[in-house]
Amino acid sequence: MIKVMLVDDHAVVREGYRRLLEREDDMSVVAEAGEAATAYQLYKTASPDVVVMDISMPGRGGIDLVKQLRQWDPKARVLMFSMHANASFALQSFRAGAKGYVTKSSDPETLVGAVRNVARDRPALCPEISAVLAASRLEEDTPAFEQLSPREFEILRMIVDAKSTEEIAAALHLTPKTVANYHYALKSKLGVSSDIDLVYYCMRHGLVASAAVAAPS
Repeated sequence: MIKVMLVDDHAVVREGYRRLLEREDDMSVVAEAGEAATAYQLYKTASPDVVVMDISMPGRGGIDLVKQLRQWDPKARVLMFSMHANASFALQSFRAGAKGYVTKSSDPETLVGAVRNVARDRPALCPEISAVLAASRLEEDTPAFEQLSPREFEILRMIVDAKSTEEIAAALHLTPKTVANYHYALKSKLGVSSDIDLVYYCMRHGLVASAAVAAPS
């Protein structure tokens, strides 16, 4: 029996996943969480074989949580299940330690198959992400955002989601000064000079659908 933990901030979405997966004779959902801190604690007690996790959640996001889980348990098997059909999100997820990546536009059979693959410690990709990853590898120049670390990428996500320096620091257990340093370094690495330019950069590269600029902290 494959024990699955679901991590998504929408309860109705988790209920749909639960019903889908528990139709399978070899799968059981043993835990659910709506945010990263709860998920981290539940993982320790539920000992799931596979964690099916969203990327975009309030506070600490999925990519940073993958890294945290893998630090606590190097054998943790995580399948990212996200609305983001973007090579950068997939690459950052794999760099953080995820074993698979499936978009929410995928058919149900793709998700079920990906859970089985990840449970067997095999990589899993939906066709949509396989295609965008292949296309990104054909580009002559690697975009600057693909060279960011998982922590830098997570802070970038929170900045364009209008989180303040203090909110980011609290969510990621960093000091405000450390977050401010990351913030400055991100603008330098991405070649922008202001927060609004940072948001436009992310929108231009498909990293966010829409965003508001956080007030300077």
